[in-house]
Amino acid sequence: MAAGHLDVPGPEDPEAALAAVVALRRLAGRLEVEAVAEAVGRGWTWAQVGEALGISAQAAHKRFATEVRARRGHRPERTD
Repeated sequence: MAAGHLDVPGPEDPEAALAAVVALRRLAGRLEVEAVAEAVGRGWTWAQVGEALGISAQAAHKRFATEVRARRGHRPERTD
């Protein structure tokens, strides 16, 4: 495999191609959460996180706050 090139299954093997898509989505999701947690840990605001991801601050907070707190050893905020 050359640098910068992924060995992706071709259309002749749709099962393998779809499995690769699922694996890539999982990896991207983990990378996204790790990057957000790192940014928040360094003092970024939810507005900055949202801007970097192309979403609103509210959407970023809703999507990542619970997991970021869990990674930092805090319990999620109560909503009641």
